[in-house]
Parts: sequence; C-alpha cells; structure tokens
Amino acid sequence: MEKDPQFLEMMKKIPTVLAPSLAEDWPELPVIKAEGAYLYTADGKRYLDFTSGIAVTNVGHCHPRVLAAAQKQMNEMIHSAVGVTIHKTLLELCEALPKVLPTGLDMFFFGNSGAEAVEGAIKLARYVTNRPGIIAFEGGFHGRTYGAASVTTVKSKYRNHYEPLVPGIYFAPYPYPYRCPFGSTPEATMEWTLQGIQRLFQHQIPPQQVAAFLVEPVQGEGGYVVPPVEFLPALRKICDEYGILLIVDEVQTGFGRTGEMFASQLVGVTPDIISIAKGIASGFPLGATVANHELMSKWLAGAHGTTFGGNPIACAAALATLDVIREENLLENCRQMGKRFMTGLLNIQKKYPQIGDVRGVGLMLALEFVHPNSNKTPYPELTMNLLNSMLEQGLVAYMAGTYGQVVRFIPPLIVTAEQVDEALGIVDASLAKVVG
Repeated sequence: MEKDPQFLEMMKKIPTVLAPSLAEDWPELPVIKAEGAYLYTADGKRYLDFTSGIAVTNVGHCHPRVLAAAQKQMNEMIHSAVGVTIHKTLLELCEALPKVLPTGLDMFFFGNSGAEAVEGAIKLARYVTNRPGIIAFEGGFHGRTYGAASVTTVKSKYRNHYEPLVPGIYFAPYPYPYRCPFGSTPEATMEWTLQGIQRLFQHQIPPQQVAAFLVEPVQGEGGYVVPPVEFLPALRKICDEYGILLIVDEVQTGFGRTGEMFASQLVGVTPDIISIAKGIASGFPLGATVANHELMSKWLAGAHGTTFGGNPIACAAALATLDVIREENLLENCRQMGKRFMTGLLNIQKKYPQIGDVRGVGLMLALEFVHPNSNKTPYPELTMNLLNSMLEQGLVAYMAGTYGQVVRFIPPLIVTAEQVDEALGIVDASLAKVVG
C-alpha cells in the first residue's frame, strides 16, 4: 500500500476542525482503504482489524456483494423520505428480516443508528402501555442521544453535565458473574439481580407502572459481560406476570456476532421489542425498532418520525449482508472461530495472573485485567499498554468496561483460523512485553 503524505499532514488539523467529543478517541488511524479483515493506513501499514468498526462490518470491510448492491441502488434512487415515497428495497427488507429475527417480530420502524433504535423502543413501550417506568441495568450502554444516555450507566462520563435526564428510568444490577458480590455461580448471580429487581418493585416503582425492561443480552461497552443462561428467561417470566414489555437491545450482539443471528435466540427468548443496528448493513447507516404487528400497529401515525430512516442504499446493503451471512455460512464460521479464539485466550490466561477473566460468546470476546493479589482491583493501565503494544504489532482491538479494564475483540465473521492464530500470537507477545 502506497503512503499518502497529504493525508498524514491533514491529520494535524483534527484538533481545530473536529469536536473532541467526536475525534479524541484511540488510536485515530489514518485509514485509506479497508478490505476484509484489514485496514490500510496512510503511512503504508496494514492492520488486522478486530474491532469491525465496533461490531458493524460483520461480513468484513467492503464485501463485494454489499458494494455491488449499494452501487446498483445508488444508480436508481439515493434518498426516500419513507411515507412520502416508498421504495421496493425497503419492502424487500421487511420480508427478509422476519426470517432471521426471533419469531413473530415482523413490523418495523427504520432509523439510522442503534441509539435511534433504542429511542424508538422506549417511546413505543411508553406509548402503547401508557406506563411511565423503564427499568434498565447497571453497566449498560444504549447510545448517546438523550433518551439512550438516560438508560446508560456503564460510565458516569456519558451522563455528566446532561442532567436532568429523561425521568422515569430505574436501574437493576446486571448479572455479572465475575463481579457479583454474592459469588460467581449462575445461582448466586441470578439471586443478586432478581433481588435488585424486587427491591425496585418494593421501594421505587410498582411493577404495574413499569412499561418495559431494557436489556443487552450480552453487555457491550460494559465489558462483554455474558449473563447466566437463566437471565433472559427469568426477565421474560417477570414481564409476562406483570404485563411489562421486554426490550432487548441487540445493536451490538445482532447479525451473527454471537454465533446466532441474535443473542436472544441462544436462550430461546422472544422480546416484545428488539433494537437492531450496527451489523445490519455493513456500515451504511441503518437501524430499526422492531415488534410484532399487534404491538407496533398501536404506534399511530405522527407518534414518531424520521427523514433518513430506511434509506434505499442502506436497505440494499442490508439485504446483501443477510445474503452473505447465509450463503457464506458465517454463523458456523463464527462459532468455530469463536471457539478457537476462546481456547487460545484461556491458554494465554494461564501465563498471566493479570488476566482476571476470559469471557465471551461467538466472536464477541474479552479479557478483563486486574491487579494480581488484589480483590479484583481493575487494571486499566495494563489494558491501554496492551492495546498500544498490539497496535504496534498490527492488531487493532478496543477497550471496554466501567473502568476501562477490559480488552474486547470483535473480529469480522469472515475471520480465518490463520488470522485468529495470528491475533493470539500478538496478544501473547504483547502481554509478555508489557507485563515484563
């Protein structure tokens, strides 16, 4: 890959042209091309991308079939304000998605992002139930818009300076096995969470005033926390008992990331409302709030709206993405490569006491770092040192966790055994370097 010195010079202007809230992140790579599992930068380097645009490019960067579908649609229509016009690709997507979503979820409100999909879910739940309360979970992340930030608690900085936030939001403990004060067994973890929910019902809001639970089936920004398999079924039972809607935020877990199309399918739970985005269209802006016809049809005209949601090009890319996942058998590849990656990470853990926990499902994997000989004291400094060392060796991963103590790996579903093994070798060598 040729170098692009002009681009590198332009990078110096970032502090004067881009808001710090947008651009001050890590590692600010000057990418000039992305293809498959790789990023190519203006300084002539190639990186193995195990972030996938934060779980967006699940079928890899610039998949040829996705590009072809988008280009074809671009020649026919670029924009449609849905309702003023209707385009065929939108209706085709409405036919394709119910075939892969949990059973019965077949009516859509399309937006542009995961945050919008969450906002829509909250509004829909309150509108159709005429109840005020939303119960979310500690350590959750649902987006940066006002409603989405109001149900986000992974880090206080996402809420700082924005209060008062949307009222009527309550929080229960998420079943986080590694950090549950009752113990790490599924029984202890579930007891902690269910007691927290009952405390809310007893002390803060009666269940009859709760419109919905909002939950990530695997916490994303919170550190790729995988709850016990009993968790979602238990929530489903509580919801059914009190007429509460179950909203599952599958923005990061959706479209094959966990080895199933959606993580809720791993435990056989059907949400009342599901929020989807990220991997839906391989990087084209698209998200959706989804429910069954009976529920969604109560959300009357004018109760919500969008200008850009359901964009024709994004819908075409989404259809092609679904075809690629199915026809290239990417769910099976995700399961196999996820198992290979997990086995390798567990073997690495044996060498480094700083790795407190290895967890994940499918190709959604994480290492949590703690100070050795401590009571699981988070070790975010090691996390950043490791990320920087891996970057030097050509591997891009990303941080997570309330304290920044987690490294998460988000490879594309097309990842090969050779690429997994290369990444494991870099993780091991980098840890040896930064731990000393």
